[in-house]
Amino acid sequence: MRHLAALLLMLVAVTPALAHEVRPAYLQLREIAPGKYEVVWKVPGLGENARLALYAELPGTCPDSSPRRRAMAAGSFTERWTLRCAGGLGGGRIRIAGLSATMTDVLVRIERLDGTTQVTRLSPDAPSFVVDATPRQLDVAVTYLKLGVEHILLGVDHLLFVLALLLLVEGARRLVATITAFTVAHSITLGGATLGLVHVPGPPVEACIALSIMFVAAEIVHRHRGQSSLTVRWPWVVAFVFGLLHGFGFAGALREVGLPNHAIPVALLFFNVGVEVGQLLFVAAVLAGMAALRKWSAPMAGGGAPVVRLSYAIGGVAAFWVLERITSF
Repeated sequence: MRHLAALLLMLVAVTPALAHEVRPAYLQLREIAPGKYEVVWKVPGLGENARLALYAELPGTCPDSSPRRRAMAAGSFTERWTLRCAGGLGGGRIRIAGLSATMTDVLVRIERLDGTTQVTRLSPDAPSFVVDATPRQLDVAVTYLKLGVEHILLGVDHLLFVLALLLLVEGARRLVATITAFTVAHSITLGGATLGLVHVPGPPVEACIALSIMFVAAEIVHRHRGQSSLTVRWPWVVAFVFGLLHGFGFAGALREVGLPNHAIPVALLFFNVGVEVGQLLFVAAVLAGMAALRKWSAPMAGGGAPVVRLSYAIGGVAAFWVLERITSF
């Protein structure tokens, strides 16, 4: 457990960018006239003036029809231009040069004049694809399902919050109720924020998410000292309230990706399903690990000190995120 606590503290120094971050590169081609496309190519930045070495290679039958406008802002490199494709993009191959040498993904979104949209996720193992003549909703569902799973599994702050809940709550029924409340809550705000029904600024939300982790970590310590509180008595209430907050965080990531106009309900539903699948995978892994520790480690079975040390590590990481995110306002 000492090693696990140390690992959590090191995590903030080694991978701070992973906290609540899913930053794939993004390529959008929007048809504005028959065979004419507006292109937006967005690549994650690596500092003030650096970027990932990724380059969009479009079909050879699609020459540029305007100069390329480049800008670096908000941690991303963005390039905009227009091109013409005789007969459209259908059947053409799009490739991302340099993707195989990275650990990131690229989301490609093609919007046609008829209102249909094709969304494809490219990865280092599959850096190219052939544009469909007719997009399928199944492709949208699979793409957003994978994005949802990846978002939760790469969102270290969300995982630390769920871990803190698992350490706090005792009893299978209470745990199921707590996780369910968290799921229902973040589904509500994810849908509302993504559809534009509710708007909350991103930086304060991210700071408050870090605060929620600190709060639950402190409650773990209080419980092991024999102190009672609302969180200890009714953890599902606290999970629901903070779940609303975390839903806004999920929505921020989904806004970065965007939703296909012809399949917004499908994309939103399967992104949320992907988040839940990833969350359940994490919960199952943690419960299996805790069961193994109880079986093989006498100190774990005989007292709560390791859990308290782990809660201090979680709270320390969260405190760093709070300061970091507040200073970035």
